[in-house]
Order: sequence, then C-alpha cells, then structure tokens
Amino acid sequence: MRRWLLNKHESSQPLTVKGIFARLFVVLLMWILLYQLWIFLHICWWIKFNPSTSAFMEDRLEIIQETKPEAELKYKWVNYSQISNNLKRAVIASEDAKFSDHDGFDWEGIEKAFDKNLKKGKIVAGGSTISQQLAKNLFLSSKRTPWRKGEEAIITVMLEKMLSKQRILEIYLNVIEWGNGIFGAEAASRHYFKVSAGKLSTTQAAKLAAMIPNPRFYDAHKSTKYLNRRTAVIQARMRFAELP
Repeated sequence: MRRWLLNKHESSQPLTVKGIFARLFVVLLMWILLYQLWIFLHICWWIKFNPSTSAFMEDRLEIIQETKPEAELKYKWVNYSQISNNLKRAVIASEDAKFSDHDGFDWEGIEKAFDKNLKKGKIVAGGSTISQQLAKNLFLSSKRTPWRKGEEAIITVMLEKMLSKQRILEIYLNVIEWGNGIFGAEAASRHYFKVSAGKLSTTQAAKLAAMIPNPRFYDAHKSTKYLNRRTAVIQARMRFAELP
C-alpha cells in the first residue's frame, strides 16, 4: 500500500522543463515521420496514377484568385507518348543534361553553381536537377524555409527510388509552370503555339525550355534578346540530349 502511494505521488509530480522538451521532441519526430510517410504513399500512388495537382499549382491558383476569384489554371495532363521528343530533349538539354545518368543530384553541377554564386556574391545559378525541381513543385510551397532544401533532398531520393526516369520526366513535363496560370506541356503548347504538345517543332520546344527559369516574365515578354539567344543555344544542344 505504501509503495502504491509513493508511485502515485511520483506520477503526479509536475513535468520538468527537460521532460516537456523531451515530449515535444517525440511529438515533433512523430509528425515528421508521418509527413514523410504521407509523401512516400503519394509517390507510390503515382507509379500508376497521375497527380491531378501540385503544391506549387495550388499556391499559384490561390495568388491568382486574390484578384480574380473565378480564375482557373490552364492545365491538361498528357501521357509521355503524347509529348514531342523535341520538348523532352529541349528540357533535358536546358535543365539537366545528365538526367538519364545521375541518381537525382548532379554534384558537379551543384559545385559549379556554388562557385558561380560565390564569385557573384548572390544566387545566380541553382544547379537543381529535374528530379529536384519536381520534388519542390509537387510537395513544397514557394515560401523559403530553413528546412526546405533538406526536405527537397529527401523527396528527390524517394522519387528516384520509386519512379523510373521516364515517369519522373513525364510528371515533370505535366506539372511545371509555363506562364501565368499555365501548367504542363499541353497547356503551354496550346497557349503559345496553338498546337498540341505532340506536334512541337524543335524551335518551339527549345523556346518553351528556355522559358522554364522565369515563365511568368516570358509569358508577358515573349521575344526578348536573351530568350531568343537562349532558345538558339538549347536548340543546338538538343541532339546531344539522352532520353530515358
């Protein structure tokens, strides 16, 4: 009886600061693990089924609807076989020349981007692969947070382990932004050239690829000197691009 009273007394003692932090840490850890599981299950689902939206698409729609409540995104999914090889080659040539060979990270590209940014004293190059860009578009908001790059890396590893390179490229071409409220290859092809994604010429494909780093700007400025020059460079590199 005395032992039971002692145990009861001990259990009713208030938590120490250390105990509170320990419990908070456990709760936080559980939340992080559940979030990673949620992401993993989504990626497993996308092995066979297509995503209908992305975190970035939802962010953009919310911003657009602040001034136009009735606005909708221009977006239509098309299968890999319905996308011109010209666009596939152009995007790989522009965004990730080693896409078919790396494991999600182009370490040489990251090192070059770091050196370039260091010399300029500001961020002028990213070094992100197609897989990294897809991870960011699918799951992460446009807000910059201290843990965003770490989460992007974890998602990139999951994408590379669970999906084929062809599937990664297929989803990427269907969900990336190509203008103000314009997402995916089909919507972009229709918007800029009045053709389907499967009928893009080499020049048209190269121009769409050149627009990827700043699509909303180029949506409003469709023929700048830099865009035309970048289009020509990409078009010249397209024949070297290796498709998955």
